[in-house]
Amino acid sequence: MKNLITLLLTILIASTTVYGQETKEKQLSNADQFSAKAGTLIEKQFIDIGQVKGVQVKVLKLKDLNDGTTKTALRLEYEYKSSYSTDTKIASLDSDEIEGLIKSIKNLQANVFTSTRDTYTEVTFKSRTGFEAGAYYDTGKSKWTAYMQLSKYDSKSSVFLNTDDFSTFLTLIEQAKTKM
Repeated sequence: MKNLITLLLTILIASTTVYGQETKEKQLSNADQFSAKAGTLIEKQFIDIGQVKGVQVKVLKLKDLNDGTTKTALRLEYEYKSSYSTDTKIASLDSDEIEGLIKSIKNLQANVFTSTRDTYTEVTFKSRTGFEAGAYYDTGKSKWTAYMQLSKYDSKSSVFLNTDDFSTFLTLIEQAKTKM
């Protein structure tokens, strides 16, 4: 009987621990899901648009060669270099998210960067895959710092931008949108 109670308590503790942990699975974009379809032939075209602060902006065009269906996405690539290795960080934004990103960047430029705050403040745009772009207000420096983070749980995918870089990023996104 004592062994049964010990077994049940162990199972209860283990299931509570596993259930309570936050999952860090990366959510796939619609384009990533499309390209991962099994049993089909997918063509991928990578159209270079430009780069800002080491982040390459590309348009990804996907075509199912068996049935002719297509998808497009904005692809951002950043090569993170440490003293021991390099790693490429990649973010994909579906074509239906691009207009929201453009609108958010323009709002940041027109309304946020020109303002001040009394407390530390963050303003962010997030995509369904975890890409984030935005800014935070540092009260000690009395200024906004813009950034983008390509992967949700990866601080090594963060790139800090000044306002000129942010304008360049907007221009590249608008160019990419015309090629989608």
